[in-house]
Amino acid sequence: MFDDLRDLYQEVILERSRHPRHARRLDVFDADAKGDNPLCGDKVHLWLKRDVDGKVENVGFEARGCAISIASADLMADAVRGLSDEQARALFGQFRDLAKTGITDGESEALDALKPLSGVHEFPSRVKCATLPWHALVAALDGRPEGAHD
Repeated sequence: MFDDLRDLYQEVILERSRHPRHARRLDVFDADAKGDNPLCGDKVHLWLKRDVDGKVENVGFEARGCAISIASADLMADAVRGLSDEQARALFGQFRDLAKTGITDGESEALDALKPLSGVHEFPSRVKCATLPWHALVAALDGRPEGAHD
């Protein structure tokens, strides 16, 4: 069963990197930020639109990089939709734990959708690939032009 789950997760990552659903610049947005990982060359530019209640309504991105960073950006765009800034930051914390350790203490539908990326913990150099779009998201939430690295 473990190998089946790993194969499924790998398939999700490949599909989301080849055919990302949110890879576009938003025409209307409230904030944007960039992320850059100079060690591997991954780059992401993220646009964020909030609704009238201040919750994430839409996320779009342009990315150049590995399958993990592109899939992470795309899965993140789904996961944060409908969340407040505070909830999105909390989800990033849970996701960062998942990416670093393969486990998390949180449970939510949004976090479950991110589990295909849990295998990056086996490759520490790839954790930065998975978290890069999240750092750009937090920068956008904070009104900063660029995200920081772990």
